[in-house]
Amino acid sequence: MLKKTKPALFLASFATVGALALTACGGGGSDDGARKSSGNAPAANADRAEGQAGGGSGSADGSGYDLSLRSGTARENNAPRRTGDWANPPGKPAAEAVQRKWVQLSASRAGKLDPVVVNGSGFTLYRFDKDTARPSVSNCSGACATTWPPVLVDPGSKIFVDGVKTSDVGIIKRADGTRQVTIGGRPVYRFSKDLKPGDTNGQGVGGTWFGVTPNGRKAGQPAGGDAGQGGGQGQADPASSVILFDNVGFQDPAQGVAGPGCQNVARPEVASSLSADGSLKLWSRPGCKGESKVVSGDVADLGRVGFDNKVSSIAFG
Repeated sequence: MLKKTKPALFLASFATVGALALTACGGGGSDDGARKSSGNAPAANADRAEGQAGGGSGSADGSGYDLSLRSGTARENNAPRRTGDWANPPGKPAAEAVQRKWVQLSASRAGKLDPVVVNGSGFTLYRFDKDTARPSVSNCSGACATTWPPVLVDPGSKIFVDGVKTSDVGIIKRADGTRQVTIGGRPVYRFSKDLKPGDTNGQGVGGTWFGVTPNGRKAGQPAGGDAGQGGGQGQADPASSVILFDNVGFQDPAQGVAGPGCQNVARPEVASSLSADGSLKLWSRPGCKGESKVVSGDVADLGRVGFDNKVSSIAFG
């Protein structure tokens, strides 16, 4: 269950080993029925982007383009009706790409894809294998962009992030001068043949189009492949550190824990989600004792793996 703590912005610092506290801006809550899911934030961008989540502007990805990120859904941020992602009602998606004054990125479930990012109207968002993430470049234009409308925003637009890390969100300037949203460096698109919220007709098209996960990877891929899905078992390299969030969907406050070996958590039994770059073992008691659970990568809701408010120690390696 989402806790109600919404703290102010604090500075974070990691200890070399052992536990550390990491608290950033709060905000956000549950989506309109959407399930929170994972992301994998580049550490270099985390502090800057998290500072924007409360309403600041700047560039989360270092692109230099004006970008305002807001934690939570458009509804929670009182976005005007018939604007942004709501300009076209569900069942009537835009026939072509249109720059919006705001867009919403929500980690959710669509069809068999879980997690996958959807927009404010519930339409699945996709990534294209022929694009690049570093640097972020779109290679879909012309007829391709008609079939796969890029998610575009006006200069100075708002992006509402819900279960997606602000540090994973950015924008790039396309060849035609428009600005396209990126997740994990990957440009994101809709599919013109998705006619209602939850459709995933674009999944696997041409072997190059896939739903996009909250960290920019391919949705629906097996653990250990491209997806790096949270909650997997033994597929990823061992993690050396982890950030534990008090709330589901990576909502602050948070605390960090770093290895090696077994490390006790400074504030035990409060974590509801976590972010890690590999696999680790959660324990319900200090000293790596009691009930345990192996997870891999980011886990947006520890309740889904039976470990909400249970983490007291962590074994790395």
